[in-house]
This record gives sequence, structure tokens and C-alpha cells, in this order.
Amino acid sequence: MSQIQERGSTHVYKVNRISKEEIDSMVALCVYEQPPFCNAACPLKLDTRAMLKAAAAGDFKKALQLYEKIAPFPLILSHGCEAPCEQKCRVCEVGEGIAIRDIEAAVARFGELSRLGGIFKTTKKQSVAIFGSGLFTLFLAGELEKKAYPITVFCAEADEEAYLRAAAPFLDEEAFSLELKRLRRKDIRFCFGSEIGPALYSEKRGDFNVLCASEAVARSLFPQAVCIPELMYCEEEDLVMGCGEGVMDAAFGAKKAALTVDRLAQKLDPRNTRGSEGACDSSLYTDLSEATALRRVERPAEGYSKEQAIQEAKRCIQCHCEECLKSCAFLKHYKKHPGLLGKEIYNNTQIIMGDHQLNKPMNSCSLCGQCSVICPNGFDMAHVCAVARRNMVSTDKMPLAPHEFALLDMLFSNGDAFLCRPQPGYETCKYVFFPGCQAIAIAPETVKAAYLDLCERLDGGVALMLGCCGAICDWAGRYEMEEQTREFLDREFAKLGDPIVIAGCPSCRKELSSHDGLELVGIWDILGQIGLPEGAAKLSRPVALHDSCGARGDAHTQAAIRALAEQLGCQLIDTPYSGDRSPCCGYGGLTAYANREVAAEMTDKCLERSDAPYISYCMACRDRFARQGRESRHILELVYGTDAGAPPDISQKRWNRLTLKNELLRDLWREEPKEMNLPYQLDYTDEARRMMDDRMILTDDVIGVLDGFRESGEAIFDSDSGLMIARRRIGNATFWVAFTREAEDHYLVHRAYSHRMNVVKGQG
Repeated sequence: MSQIQERGSTHVYKVNRISKEEIDSMVALCVYEQPPFCNAACPLKLDTRAMLKAAAAGDFKKALQLYEKIAPFPLILSHGCEAPCEQKCRVCEVGEGIAIRDIEAAVARFGELSRLGGIFKTTKKQSVAIFGSGLFTLFLAGELEKKAYPITVFCAEADEEAYLRAAAPFLDEEAFSLELKRLRRKDIRFCFGSEIGPALYSEKRGDFNVLCASEAVARSLFPQAVCIPELMYCEEEDLVMGCGEGVMDAAFGAKKAALTVDRLAQKLDPRNTRGSEGACDSSLYTDLSEATALRRVERPAEGYSKEQAIQEAKRCIQCHCEECLKSCAFLKHYKKHPGLLGKEIYNNTQIIMGDHQLNKPMNSCSLCGQCSVICPNGFDMAHVCAVARRNMVSTDKMPLAPHEFALLDMLFSNGDAFLCRPQPGYETCKYVFFPGCQAIAIAPETVKAAYLDLCERLDGGVALMLGCCGAICDWAGRYEMEEQTREFLDREFAKLGDPIVIAGCPSCRKELSSHDGLELVGIWDILGQIGLPEGAAKLSRPVALHDSCGARGDAHTQAAIRALAEQLGCQLIDTPYSGDRSPCCGYGGLTAYANREVAAEMTDKCLERSDAPYISYCMACRDRFARQGRESRHILELVYGTDAGAPPDISQKRWNRLTLKNELLRDLWREEPKEMNLPYQLDYTDEARRMMDDRMILTDDVIGVLDGFRESGEAIFDSDSGLMIARRRIGNATFWVAFTREAEDHYLVHRAYSHRMNVVKGQG
């Protein structure tokens, strides 16, 4: 496992696909795009939420535009609307529901009358005739006029005023005047004073593509006609007709009839391709924890004033489900809800054959599983991204670059820095302490203190294994490496007599739980049994406890850590998003390597919960928080009275692993460690150190370049800066080092760079 193959090989691996049915089933769990309950209850499909938002902002012009989409005559509809939306309003659960119908009436009254038609409106060729008068024909004419059909209305009334009076006698004078003005602006041709009967119907039948009639006219013409209500259609007479009573019934009937006209005009079966009509169900989740139980604004007899309507509309809580977007920095960064992002990642993985633009987003997920806990339906974005990564790796479509450094670091942990020994004096042991690669890299003194304590206070022998559990290759989707790592560790455990594994990290415990026959326990459980060691650091001030992603769903571990913290005297602050709802620090899923910007946002998301110092039980979390400048300690540092200090850079982490291994070999097992001294002196400027840590360039990479320079003597001299620049290809990247030679065997590194390229010497 010393090398990692870059993509582009001809080796075809097994493909772990997500089926179309599976992704559709998962996407269906996301309720983000579900309509609010008020919207769903409206058979006319009014976007109630958007209309109330516009009204609350005082934008009655926009509010009326939204209302006119479902009501060609809004004052008529608002007068007779039965308001099924009000019964479904979620505010009813904490107080009085929103007075939606009264706000609609105010919007219809105070909103600016929309302009007639549009510049680019194209009149359709198919013509429509409507026979009769009443609410149905009025609404149908308005619906078809919006669809740009040439419409002719045959009615007995003498003019528009009489026609409108017959349809809506309940309107007051102000409302009647406004609706009459609206009617006259519409592109509708009237044939007033028509004697509607069989003769007129037969005469005009051949002049129009589609014929429509009010229920009264249709019954008089065809007494035996049977209407299909869901289509508003008399099939045997090929006639679109109205039926039902009341304003809402007429408006909804006109909606259905207009769609039937559309289908007939296109010579299509009116039963097909109708979409969703009428009220529907919704499974939208709405958090009511911040909703206040306010009472409705009292409505005067004449209806709301504009100011009163604004005040009442402001009571709307704008129902929506953004629980995951509020809690997850990854989803918030990409501004996409899981249903949408999941579909895009599926397409990126299974369908797109060219540029895979969703590789970076799928690699930016920390795979922590917080979304599956936060989501009311358990949508698991981590599963989508994890399977997608494996599939992209399997088909050689995933670049190695985002994860290569972490994977090489894992190989280093299980290679040069690996150590597996039984406790001195034992051949096999009852236990083995597995602290985890990040603990060894960040806080080696804490690891050493914990191991010596366990050896002293546990019977049966405690072996030590310094290495990586394999979570890194699991997160990277490199399942072949994961299997190799599992086999490697199992062989090492077998050499120790298959002892009980004492995990020092919850992520290690979770990863190692996939091994067959391995008995696992957390060091926090052991300490809960044997008590705190002497010299444990008591911390009496308030602190925020951050729960590790590896402990999500593990109530036992979370409780054991809290009990340990209480024994240490910690005053734990109750923070939002704790326990199973805790966000990721930005290290999990290798986000810190694939997308630093998102990783930093994840860290900030964790730290925004409290201004207090943080304690954690994952060393990577401790490191991420300290890098952001927050006082941060691992709980084992408190237990053993150690302090890892400032976060080490990437080279120091490797050095810490090697140093701890060599110290333990020398001090406990009396083995002479491998010499780690360089044959020359090597120093770095502060700028070089910053550049190397930022660009993930190790001191080993720099040493490799300088070793190459010392062998070949090849370098470029930059006369402007006075620096020598040498290069060398190491693995899949070429490294450049800018340095000065301070003495014969003394080099000072000023800058370092790396690129995934190969420099080939030219011929000549």
C-alpha cells in the first residue's frame, strides 16, 4: 500500500451504483419543495405564502399579480372564496390563524391593476365560443383570455355592465366599478342580446374550434347531456360546460374547463397530461418553536385598510423546511437543498460522461450524517455522497488530487510510523490501546500518558497499536485500500491474541466496528470503570462540549463523556445542535483536504454555538477549533494533565508520530529506533512554513528536492531574488523549492511550490 494509482488507468473496478428508483425514493424524503399547507389546500393553486410575503412588505402590486394568476377577477373571488387555506394555516397551532381571505380582499382592492396583455403576447389561431352568462362563463372567459385564445361570448345581456351584474350581483359599487374596468380591458369579444338556443348554437358551431357553455345553457340545449366533472366536459356533445355552485366552484370549474379547452384545441384527449388539479396533500415540515401566539388584526366591517392588511400579513411565519440548510454549512455553502443536490450528484455520477462539475461538491460533504438526524424524514446526504465517491473511484472518473495527501498520510501512519507491540512482559494481551492517527499526530504526550496509565491500572496486559483505522480511505471512496487496511489491521490484532480494542477516538471505534469478531470499548468507558488517574486537571469554569460525528447515534458514548466531564468538574454549557445534532468540525469526510473554504465554514458553524472554551473527545475537532483561535482541549488532556499547545503543522504531525514511536520503542521495549537525523542543516523562513502548511508540502518533500539537488547539482539561479530554485517529481506531483545556501551543508528554504505536472527535459 505504498503507492496510490492516479485515475485514467485501464483497470475497471466494480461499480456501486445508486439506481434511479433508489435516488428517486431518497429525493422524495426531502420536503423542501413541498408546498405550504395553505398553498396545498387551495384548489386554484394560489401561492399563498408568496402573496402574504409581498403584502407584508407593502408590495400590493406584486401581491395582486400573484393573486391574478389564479383569479382573472380577484375582487369577485375574494368576496366568495371559502378560504380552505385558513383552516390549514400552521399558525392555528399556536394562536389564531392568518386571515388570508381578508388579506386577499385588501390586495384585490389596493393592488395596482395589471396592464392588458403583453408586448410579446401572440394570439392563438384556434377560436373559442362561450354561450351564456354567470360566474362560470365570466371566469372561463378570463382564464382563456390569459391563454391568448380569440374568445367570443354570446349572452342575452345588453352590455358588459349587465353581464357583470348577472355574474356577480353581490359586489358593492366600488368593487363592481373596479371589476368592470378590469373586464373592459380584457381582449374578449361580446355578442350582446343573443337569443341563445339550438338555432344559434347550430349556426355558430362550425365557426369555432371549441364550444363552451354555462350549465344552464348546456342543460337547455342538451337535457340528457352527462358532464364529466373533473374535465368540465360533455363528451357526447363535444362541449365544454360548467357545473357546480358558488364562487369557488365556478372559479375552480373554469380552471378545469380552460385546461380542457387547451387539450381540445390541440386535438388531444382532454383526459391526458392534465397535471395536478385541485387541492393536494403536503408533508412540509415547519419548525413552530419560534412562532408567537398572536391574535388576528381585528377586521372592520368595510374590510382591512392597507396598513391593517400589512400588519396581519406580517403574522405569517412563511412556512418552509430549511432545517438541514440551517444546521449544515455544506448545504448552506452550495445553497441547495438535499433533494436537488442529491439529484445533481446522481446525474454527475451515473449520467454525465464529460466534465464532472459535481465532484468538488460531493467531496465537500463531511459524511457526518447530521442531516439524517436533523431532517424530519431522515434524508441522508452522506450516503449519497459516499456512494457517489466510490462509484467515481470505481470508474476512474475521480481525480486523486483532493484526497491524495490524506491517503498518503494514512499510508505513512500504517507504514513508517506504525507500531504494534504487546505490553512489555506479555506475549499476548487482554487489551490493545488504539489511540488513532490524529491523537498521535496532535497530542503525542497525551497518548503516551494514557497508555502508561492503562498499563498500570488494567490487568491482563495492554498492547499498543499506533496507526490509522482506515476511515480516511473509507471517506475517500477507496474501497480497495479500505479492504487492504482492514486485512492489515486484523493480522496485527491477531498477533496480539485478538485483544479487546480500547479506542481513543469515536471515529476509530466506528470504523473498527466493521471488523468481524472485534470487541471494542472506548477509553472513556474504561476510565468510567477504573476512575480518574491522579493528577487529573480539574476545570471548574463553563465550557462547551462538542460531540464528535463518530458518536452520532451512540447515546452511550455521549453519556459516558458527559459523566467524565462532570468528574473533571466541568460546567457544561447547553449549546444548540449538540448530541446527535452536532455539526462536523470540518475534518470528517476529508472536507479539510477537498474544500478548505467549506471546511472553515463548518468549523465556524461549530464555534458559533458558544463563546466559551471548547472541549471535545475527537482530536481532529480539538485541532480544528484551536486553528480558528478558540481555546480548545481534548478531554484526555484534562484527564492526564497534558496540553498539546498550538496546533502542529502537517510536517510536525508526521514528526510527532515518528518521535512517539521511537521514544516508546526506546523507553518501553528497549529497541534502538531508526536514526532520523539529516546529514545537513535545514532551516525554514516563517513564510516558507506558512506556504508549506497551506499547500500541504511536507518537510520530507523539501528534503527530497534538496537531496536531488545535492546529487545532481541542478538548480536555477534567480538573479532578482538571489534564490536557488530546484525541482523534483515525487509521486504524482513536481515540487519546487526556493532556497539559499548559507554554508556548505546548511540550507535556508524561503518558498516552496507544487504542481501536478511532469517536467520533461527538451531535446537539443
